[in-house]
Amino acid sequence: MKAGRLHLLCDLCLKASTFIGCKQVKFLSSFFQEQAARLKKMEENEKRKKAEFRKKIEKEVSDFIQDSTQPKRKYNPMGKIERSILHDVAEVAGLTSFSFGEEEESRYVMIFKKEFAPSDEELEAYRNGEEWDPKLAEQRRRLKEQAALEETASSQTKKAEACPNSNYRDKYSHLIGTSAAKDAAHTLEANSAYGCVPVANKRDTRSIEEAMNEIRAKKRQKQEGESGAPSSSS
Repeated sequence: MKAGRLHLLCDLCLKASTFIGCKQVKFLSSFFQEQAARLKKMEENEKRKKAEFRKKIEKEVSDFIQDSTQPKRKYNPMGKIERSILHDVAEVAGLTSFSFGEEEESRYVMIFKKEFAPSDEELEAYRNGEEWDPKLAEQRRRLKEQAALEETASSQTKKAEACPNSNYRDKYSHLIGTSAAKDAAHTLEANSAYGCVPVANKRDTRSIEEAMNEIRAKKRQKQEGESGAPSSSS
């Protein structure tokens, strides 16, 4: 409960003196006043501790910056408020800071100088709870490069195996000949025995009426032929 609310309750207790006995009102008023004073003192102590912690961190960060032998510094696990203060001081000082650790109780802060900013591999090691070893990291990097080269060479080998070294025409030329495909192709040429009919002669230039009359005449001739065939046979 905030100190302001406790003071408000004290005022309400004093105003309620007309309804409650004076002794009870005085007791409640003194109780709330004591609670307000205690909370105020706790807030002041908390504020003083934060200021002292920040002052301590500022001195440590300043010493860290002046020490040319330290590219980074690791702090012991601390609470969320302390970590936030440390991050703020590092940012003001122009440093890079990161928090690591899975559990809240084990989370810690590391600060780095700008010229020694950590790589992605280094950050990944810290996140995994491992110590960063540059030599071991270099070995891993070389192994990865070698594995990548081997994979590339393997894929190229498989691709070469899938594609034949020679063309099948060259391989079987002694059987089908080099010009077999060309000889087997059919060349379209006009047959001179049938002659060439002009395109204009292929078109039907008759009118619809002339064509219908010709069809009727052919039908009539056919019917007359069929009717005359029995009489001639008899």
